[in-house]
Amino acid sequence: MLAAAAALALVAVSTAPAAAYAPVGVVHTERVQAGPYAITVGFSEWPLRAMQSLDFTFAPADGVAGKSGTLTLDGPGLDADDRESPLGRHPRKRDVWGLDVQALPEPGTFSFTFDIDGPAGHGRGTLRNVGVLDQPGPPLAISWTVCAIPPVGMLAYLAVGWRRNKPSEKVATLI
Repeated sequence: MLAAAAALALVAVSTAPAAAYAPVGVVHTERVQAGPYAITVGFSEWPLRAMQSLDFTFAPADGVAGKSGTLTLDGPGLDADDRESPLGRHPRKRDVWGLDVQALPEPGTFSFTFDIDGPAGHGRGTLRNVGVLDQPGPPLAISWTVCAIPPVGMLAYLAVGWRRNKPSEKVATLI
């Protein structure tokens, strides 16, 4: 009984760190003044590239408590639904606002506009001229073509096997 309890405790202790989320690694920051609020915008990758998932963090100098706001993105390739969103807590860094695993759709120049309401009143500020480079790796058409080869090969293999075995004839002879 003691050995089973020790084994269970060992398993519980060893799996706890593996289940934890990796922290957000901010490698570049920019400052924005939104009225009375100073905001530090953090990026988990720099320079930014189109179609590359990354984390954005938005940290007011005096914290997010008692504040709310919206983020408006402006840049090429954005849908109307993606342009404006309420500022919400980052899922892995709960003390700041942020976007988790977000990708910008096309290369070009983007701007991030913050509208913040808080104890010091309303503030609006824009981080302009955020350059987004071309997508890393090969073009999407080549990537999808290479990724489609295994499923197409499997379907061809199954079709040839089906035709050679003629399962409908075997079922007919059984009946």
